[in-house]
Amino acid sequence: MKSTSFSTDAYDRASPRTGFLEIENLFKSYTKPDGGEFVVLDNVNLTVGEDEYISVIGHSGCGKSTLLKIVAGLEKATSGLVRLDGKEIRKPGAERMMVFQHYSLLPWLTVRENIRLAVDEVLKDANRAEKISIVNEHLAMVNLTAAADKYPEEISGGMKQRVGIARALAIRPKMLLMDEPFGALDALTRGKLQRQVLDIWENHRQAVMMVTHDVDEAIYMSDRIIMMTNGPAANIGEILEVPFPHPRDRAAMRNSKEYYDLRNYALNFLDRYFTQDE
Repeated sequence: MKSTSFSTDAYDRASPRTGFLEIENLFKSYTKPDGGEFVVLDNVNLTVGEDEYISVIGHSGCGKSTLLKIVAGLEKATSGLVRLDGKEIRKPGAERMMVFQHYSLLPWLTVRENIRLAVDEVLKDANRAEKISIVNEHLAMVNLTAAADKYPEEISGGMKQRVGIARALAIRPKMLLMDEPFGALDALTRGKLQRQVLDIWENHRQAVMMVTHDVDEAIYMSDRIIMMTNGPAANIGEILEVPFPHPRDRAAMRNSKEYYDLRNYALNFLDRYFTQDE
């Protein structure tokens, strides 16, 4: 393995890292119209700690979102096992909440009601006062108390995404899954929301798996970066350990040589796997 000024772990399926999420020998394929097989993911192995933030990066078509959907229970693996906290994942569950790129809010409900809908559905044993308290707590957590009674069409894209994040966190999942959660936002809003999500995670630790195309975003937010090879038949090419402690100072990180070494290493990996067909 190439020696660098930061810690890089080429993928090792015998890694001693304690697994909260465990992915073993994951294989995913689809049957093509001609009867052939299209392989999306081939022999993916990964463990994630119960309070670890990981990002998955790679070129389009490398199976990042498919992997996330399998962990969410929205897609089924062709073979292999996925376990969370020792239990095999077979279907969607409230212990895993998904945040999508395009908000997924119900337009006829207010900000408060969109969050309350998830609380009512999952926290059935909570009484009315407890549910109100949970909703208010999470509105405050994402700085949306003043917008609580507005409808989605009355708020900005960044605010809509904050509603989605608050809704996901309000039911207190064991794991948060995010598919390009900042991808539809302008650069300024994106940076602010990255910081806000990281603040929440640093104060309320849980397992997070985030799919992103943005190397800088992955370095800023993650403990490890999972770098996928190209599809079809994609797998994990390398795993990078991000050495910066939490809480993180974006400006200080970007002024460090270590940051640029890590960034260039990740970009060089992606360049090696770039093809004109992407």
